[in-house]
Amino acid sequence: MNTTAEEIPGNHAEPLGSRFAGHCVAACVLLFSLGAAAGHSATAGEGVASPEVVNLRMVTAAGVIEYELYPQVAPLTVANFLQYVDAGYYDGGGFYRVVRMDNQPQSPVKIEVIQGGLGIATYDESRRPEFPPVIHETTQQTGLKHTDGVLSMARLAPGTATSEFFICINDQPSLDYGGARNPDGQGFAAFGRVTGGMDVVRRIQQGSSGAAVPDDRAAVTGQLLDEPVLIELVERVPAQSSGQSTP
Repeated sequence: MNTTAEEIPGNHAEPLGSRFAGHCVAACVLLFSLGAAAGHSATAGEGVASPEVVNLRMVTAAGVIEYELYPQVAPLTVANFLQYVDAGYYDGGGFYRVVRMDNQPQSPVKIEVIQGGLGIATYDESRRPEFPPVIHETTQQTGLKHTDGVLSMARLAPGTATSEFFICINDQPSLDYGGARNPDGQGFAAFGRVTGGMDVVRRIQQGSSGAAVPDDRAAVTGQLLDEPVLIELVERVPAQSSGQSTP
């Protein structure tokens, strides 16, 4: 079994990461952790002007979620995420971990998020991406904070994020740079936000959780959805003429 070095924001190692096979697949934990490019790698930049906002539409089995990403302030993280989007890796992935106030008794610093991506158990070897981890862009660098609806990357150590991501439910300052959720104090890399479908996000968070957890992911016990929510499609959509701005 191959595993990735990703987690969701959690106390020590709580997030996840990999791919689905009917049920959730791969191995990584969300809030101890939660990573892309449209023409550029995760080390992108290269002096090429970035649009202020990139809009995405994610079709899930629970409904549609819309996002805007901010390449001008988090260029490496946005490029990394778009690499997976444009290659189609999230199509067939899912949301598999939900963190609520009632299912994280082992964590002294509580958070509320849902984690998604390629899965928590094992990659489908025929589609496993070979993209490298992305350099960690802290909230201190970007100015983006983990407020309600913010999209951020799961990780283990700083600089290990790849495909797994999470969405904040309510404001989560403990996930920012200097926050207490992760002992290293580096926080997580926020890079976008939900612009439509927070009702879907909240509905996913309330799903029944308690599915079996891999032996090396005991920190997420009680947080894996009994039935992961399938991501059917993630696609770019044209920017709207109003209502968008770089945060």
